[in-house]
Amino acid sequence: MKKVLIVETNITRYAGTHDATGLWLGESTEFAKELQKVGISVDYVSPKGGFVPLDPRSMKYVDESIMEFYETPDFKNRALSKTLNPSEVNPEDYFAIYYAGGHGVMWDFPDNKELQSIAMAIYQQNGYVTSVCHGIAGLLNIKDDSNNYLISGKTITGFTLSEEIIAGKKSVVPFFNKEEAEKRGAKFKQKRAYKDFAVQDGHLITGQNPFSARSVANLLIKEVK
Repeated sequence: MKKVLIVETNITRYAGTHDATGLWLGESTEFAKELQKVGISVDYVSPKGGFVPLDPRSMKYVDESIMEFYETPDFKNRALSKTLNPSEVNPEDYFAIYYAGGHGVMWDFPDNKELQSIAMAIYQQNGYVTSVCHGIAGLLNIKDDSNNYLISGKTITGFTLSEEIIAGKKSVVPFFNKEEAEKRGAKFKQKRAYKDFAVQDGHLITGQNPFSARSVANLLIKEVK
């Protein structure tokens, strides 16, 4: 069976500040673990390849399941130390791409042309483009061969303005997900802040916040099993 490609950030801090950010750990581990349970393999890629920093705030929300996966040599090596560079990825090897979140992605996901090309290639071969939380940033600027936004006319979700306010990050983020998604013609749905919520529209599957990673994974699993 083909694999799933998990995309993670290389960004270590909020732009213009000394505040650390990076990958939200559970959004990668929980998603990958759900796939692993049913025998689906994953690879990890980042915009620059190599090292992926962890958002220190994400470590406050780990449970035993997350910690066990985090501590495996495979995850520490392939997901945090030696992620693939986009140039090393062959889209034909994957049936889905998944953009994990953490605030860092808001700076290195939206304008990465290589990742956009990979995602569009997977989508055009009848694959799935998925994300959770701030990972929606990776979907915003993907365009098809006719120069139309992939998310135009599609129902999607992602981290909300109310969640940014609760997180205390409204003043430091470069944009708001709902606003940017709607500029591109998407239909943005949301539920209560920090409650598990995922939505599927065809071959697009998106989750609202860190607590939605497993739901995104399970929607994808239903499609391919």
